[in-house]
Amino acid sequence: MSIKIYHNPRCSKSRQTLQLLRDQGVAPEIIEYLKTPPSREELEQVLDMLGLEPRQLMRTREKEYKEQGLDNPSLSRDQLMDAMLATPKLIERPIVIRDGKAAIGRPPEQVLEIL
Repeated sequence: MSIKIYHNPRCSKSRQTLQLLRDQGVAPEIIEYLKTPPSREELEQVLDMLGLEPRQLMRTREKEYKEQGLDNPSLSRDQLMDAMLATPKLIERPIVIRDGKAAIGRPPEQVLEIL
């Protein structure tokens, strides 16, 4: 069983989700996505697993979201993907992946659905 968590150690929800996994006896591969951002292919796979469009995986309250004009509804999927890849802080966190399934740990207990 391979489990990954896209993690930001400065985020309380991310820390809580990681602890929840550990409490379940899971030792996930930890990917600090701000240091090691996903590739375009990995981000596409995550979106597919979650059944989301790029904007739905974006942290719309981050100042970078507004500064980059990402609230513009005419932006294409590729433009939104480019923004997330260039500014990984915009990607919602934490994301847990297991066997082709993904869940966002908001709330942390939501990841239990894929365990």
